[in-house]
Amino acid sequence: MITTASIPQTTPSPSLPPVDAKEKVSQFMKQLQDTICQDLQRLDGAGKFQEDAWERPEGGGGRSRVIQDGRIFEQGGVNFSEVWGSHLPPSILVQRPEAAGHPFYATGVSMVLHPRNPYIPTVHLNYRYFEAGPVWWFGGGIDLTPYYPFAEDVIHFHNTLKQACENHHPEYYPTFKRWCDEYFYLKHRQETRGVGGIFFDYQDGQSGELYRGSDESGPAAAHSAKVGAIEGRTWDDLFQFVQSCGQAFLPAYLPIAEQRQSIEYGDRQRNFQMYRRGRYVEFNLVYDRGTIFGLQTNGRTESILMSLPPLVRWEYGYKPEPNTPEAELYETFLKPQDWVNRLVPVNE
Repeated sequence: MITTASIPQTTPSPSLPPVDAKEKVSQFMKQLQDTICQDLQRLDGAGKFQEDAWERPEGGGGRSRVIQDGRIFEQGGVNFSEVWGSHLPPSILVQRPEAAGHPFYATGVSMVLHPRNPYIPTVHLNYRYFEAGPVWWFGGGIDLTPYYPFAEDVIHFHNTLKQACENHHPEYYPTFKRWCDEYFYLKHRQETRGVGGIFFDYQDGQSGELYRGSDESGPAAAHSAKVGAIEGRTWDDLFQFVQSCGQAFLPAYLPIAEQRQSIEYGDRQRNFQMYRRGRYVEFNLVYDRGTIFGLQTNGRTESILMSLPPLVRWEYGYKPEPNTPEAELYETFLKPQDWVNRLVPVNE
């Protein structure tokens, strides 16, 4: 097996990727998929990931790995894909019009885990790389969606991501954390999907501000403008950053799942979990860029929609009872805040 260390190193310019960029990123994404699946399967102890290799008629393919009916994970998927084609879909060209008319290459890992126990949060991860002619960029992120949250878990999650980001740039976490709060927001519900994490997109070797999203008046854009233009980042700089982000998942999430797996729950907690899972479905089908990109490029539908929970419910006009754990989720946790500097847990 080829390892990263054995791949010849190149010295890219800030504006161009190395000649072996696709091979490097593809190899890392597959290794990340392997490592995550091994550790999640070990934690679950009963469920096994089943691999389904697939090919895309227009070019490329992937490995979908799904775990079902496990001891901890009711359903989850950790997918690797590597696709190419003659042109990018409209959802991408809106943001990167300079890529129009060029063949593209895209690779990445996408993961969603839906635990059985309502006290273990759902988690999502996606890291990706694109090339289209002279244009290239990295994107992705990770976010946590608890149902019965513990502040100490959220603080741990954010601190782990902050440390991974700060190893590369001191403004990555404060910018990408705000961008995550903005991105994982259900406009039609006027609420966040969960407690956030980090999110970034269109990160390349061009000088400019870190934020490259669509809300120029939001907190992420304001913070990025205050930081100013970031210069001198090479392809390798950004690839190393994405590697650190991907490798931060297990230390960020596993301790939470391990600590909460034995908490007893009943029908009330289970029903609320399935109701809140409905928000996950709504976001992924309406807003999620990965879902839209996959469907617009004729990706494998089963793999694209593996992010949806196995059981979900909607209830007309639901409102949590005052002074309940369900109300606390809405009143405290579904509001963007500075988690890494929170000192007193709100529910301990």
